[in-house]
Amino acid sequence: QVQLVESGGGSVQAGGSLRLSCVISGGSYSGRVCLGWFRQEPGKEREGVAAIDSDGTRSYANFVQGRFTISKADAGNTLYLQMDNLQPADTAMYYCAAQSQQFIMPYAGRCPGTVDYWGQGTQVAVSS
Repeated sequence: QVQLVESGGGSVQAGGSLRLSCVISGGSYSGRVCLGWFRQEPGKEREGVAAIDSDGTRSYANFVQGRFTISKADAGNTLYLQMDNLQPADTAMYYCAAQSQQFIMPYAGRCPGTVDYWGQGTQVAVSS
């Protein structure tokens, strides 16, 4: 069973930065894996923020606008999301996700297909 554990959330003022981490442990994918970050505000649907596949192909949601950077450790067991110039609209619970990589590259800030595993989430709050 694959487990994803996020950390790094917190409260910052507008313009500040946070770095989210997601440690991936347990189990293994027989094929390649696509990793991503999602976020969700209360009462709203979960939306893709950024994704990266086994080839290193990255995709970001339009609202990121160059402010966030997704990366992963060389061993592939830790996923990161560097978030700069945070704005109040970025306030949400952020989730790490893992799924089998499809033939289609990540797009619109997420991996194509269905998420196999979710983390428990880490809260990000940005004040004006």
